[in-house]
Amino acid sequence: QVQLVESGGGLVQAGGSLRLSCAASGRTFSPYGMGWFRQAPGKEREFVATIDWSGDDTYYADSVKGRFTISRDNAKNTVYLQMNSLKPEDTAVYYCAKSRYSRKSAVRNQYDYWGQGTQVTVSS
Repeated sequence: QVQLVESGGGLVQAGGSLRLSCAASGRTFSPYGMGWFRQAPGKEREFVATIDWSGDDTYYADSVKGRFTISRDNAKNTVYLQMNSLKPEDTAVYYCAKSRYSRKSAVRNQYDYWGQGTQVTVSS
């Protein structure tokens, strides 16, 4: 079992920044890829960013590329999402997830553990 706990969400004005954290406990964290997804009201959960087990390989949704940065600290069992230049359309509940594999992945069904989510609200 793996437990994932997100933190760092909140209310921010457009153009501002937030840093989300996802702390993992339980099963070993470091061999697995990790991802961030988000879900806005009335919409499907969508991919945001992913990182492989080493932290060297990342991939982003086009909507956040150049504004968001995913990183990880395997010694701290934590993955981060730095979000800059936030827009109102970034408003959503953000979830971190653990992949079944060591590589990065944008595919939801390749993730087997999910956190409870943290709300991010961007005001215009």
